[in-house]
Amino acid sequence: MATDSSPVLAGPPGDCCVQGVKHVGTSVGKEITIAGVKTYLSEPPASATGPTKVVLYFADIYGPFYDNAKLLQDYFASHGFYVLGLDYFFGDPIHLHTNEEGFDRGAWIEKVRGLAKEHTPAWVKAVREKYGPDAKYSAVGYCFGGPFALEIATTDDVVAAAFAHPAFLNEDHFRNIKKPLLLSCAETDHTFPAESRRRAEDILAEVKATYHVQIFSGVSHGFGTRGDPEVENSRWAKEESARSVIEWFKRFSK
Repeated sequence: MATDSSPVLAGPPGDCCVQGVKHVGTSVGKEITIAGVKTYLSEPPASATGPTKVVLYFADIYGPFYDNAKLLQDYFASHGFYVLGLDYFFGDPIHLHTNEEGFDRGAWIEKVRGLAKEHTPAWVKAVREKYGPDAKYSAVGYCFGGPFALEIATTDDVVAAAFAHPAFLNEDHFRNIKKPLLLSCAETDHTFPAESRRRAEDILAEVKATYHVQIFSGVSHGFGTRGDPEVENSRWAKEESARSVIEWFKRFSK
């Protein structure tokens, strides 16, 4: 478990976390409720074979029901995974406040962090009960969701974890890692800057973790969920990050 005294490597969401492009497409998942929390569920094709594979999706501050997030979860599901994204914002994602005069983002973040920390453990337990102990579980976190993916990777509840442009991380998150970790990073990220990324790499090497780091040039924080598909480099980085995440999970879910 990460401690409050551990040196900070990724800070709180900032201005970069509320910028980006809304993606266009038709989502195929559905809303269910698990452990009292509304959850986006996207299911694998009927032709999927092998063991049951589950991705725990920890959303950025736009939440799992934002179109971009739903399409990303659907993509993961198309590769043979049940993908579940809990709404730890309880119907109050950041984009509802975009044009709200006097909105206190700091207070909102403090509130939703409390909700997420309170409800996520029971939700994870309920998902594992739903799909059973023999399923292969993985976890991915984007921005706000980064620490949830890393914290579950300190347990035996998942076989692998990944994050893209994370927030709220400290050294203990990396020092206590037990499971394989993919770090999908932007060249420009004021929340998880290069010096923090390099320190994280040093810690992962020190503890002999299984890890892979990818760094995408010409993109910034948020590229994995809100990159502009009309810009070739942004589109490629977004898509390559998603491909890398699901291939990472496939590797350890066999």
